[in-house]
Amino acid sequence: MASPDKQQKRAQRAKAKAKQNRSGKSRPNVVHPVLANPLINEPFDDVAIDLSTFDFKDIEENGFDPAHFDDLFEAMKYGEGISLLAMCLVFLQYPVLELVIAEEAQDSATDFMMGLLITYRAIFHDEDEDTAIQWIGGEAFQAAYDEASTILQKKNARSA
Repeated sequence: MASPDKQQKRAQRAKAKAKQNRSGKSRPNVVHPVLANPLINEPFDDVAIDLSTFDFKDIEENGFDPAHFDDLFEAMKYGEGISLLAMCLVFLQYPVLELVIAEEAQDSATDFMMGLLITYRAIFHDEDEDTAIQWIGGEAFQAAYDEASTILQKKNARSA
């Protein structure tokens, strides 16, 4: 059995931790409060995505089937229900998108990203391509996208 002094120290630590949990403080390593939500921070951890079968050249030549991106679009919809920033954070953490950004030319990666965003807006907001492009180019989306990118850079720098 632990000494009375050790027991007292353990009790104090447990009491402090319980108080912290009750006060709703976010974890100290969270870069931004929205990342405290596990469905926004690492939203695709539980999704099985086989990146070895992903063929970007085929997508460039023939386009993509939106059904292959249901997980992304549903997670984006959930994120958008919280905020535009949350939606952008979800979007930028999609493993397929991360792969395309890392391995493809900037113009090709940008075209792919635009295609995903336009398709998302068509499915969930019933927008045509021109309206979706206006939304993507709008101040609100651009600000949220830039902030999301910065947040993820900080998060990735902390975990490296």
